Amino acid sequence: MRYFIHLAYNGTPYHGWQIQPNATSVQETLNKAFSVLLQSEINLMGAGRTDTGVHAREMYAHFDFESSFDIPNLVHKLNSYLPKYIVIYDIIPVHDEAHTRFDATKRTYEYHVHQFKNPFLDELSWYFHQSLDVELMNEAAKLLFNYTDFECFSKVNTDVNTFDCTIFEAYWKQENSQLVFTISANRFLRNMVRSIVGTLVNVGLHKITLDDFTKIIESKSREKAGFSVPAHGLYLTKIEYDYINP
Repeated sequence: MRYFIHLAYNGTPYHGWQIQPNATSVQETLNKAFSVLLQSEINLMGAGRTDTGVHAREMYAHFDFESSFDIPNLVHKLNSYLPKYIVIYDIIPVHDEAHTRFDATKRTYEYHVHQFKNPFLDELSWYFHQSLDVELMNEAAKLLFNYTDFECFSKVNTDVNTFDCTIFEAYWKQENSQLVFTISANRFLRNMVRSIVGTLVNVGLHKITLDDFTKIIESKSREKAGFSVPAHGLYLTKIEYDYINP
């Protein structure tokens, strides 16, 4: 039987989602917890890979387990067992071919920026005090809809078959001294959101024009795009599937 796990985590103490040698990851932490409580070796498959320090307000992973168990009871035990940085919302039975990574139809990220020093947001948002032209940044964000090839925003030497992504929404919203960039797409490339944000910040600083922004996308060159903003301001906020409506 296959199960989807609906969870969230604060990525501050973790070296990303994926298991790696000599570093603590979210996936490894969850594997250990599930294996102990189900008394069987469990290896989770995540819906994607978040980098070191990136947070997930909504994440899905799946695992296979043949014996029956009490879902609410296991959720309760997991939340008691796991570190404070990870929460399990639900465990959902799905069909045997369901896949958290390949079946996702839409993913949404947010990038958080605070423009007035705030010690309570230090690990959860990027402190950037310079004045930004948010209206111009939103004009640049609209240009993303004209393209599907985003190689210029991808980490170099990444193992992908295509750099094509369909972007559904991309916009900045200002609330007092905080800025939030929201972007949704069918898929994302490695480091894509952080490099898009860095390039849009350069637009907001009037370092590059809207025409420059277009040329950067068309160049397909990571060297021409902007800097990659810090990981701790990035959140995976929603993953959508045709057969799950949490």
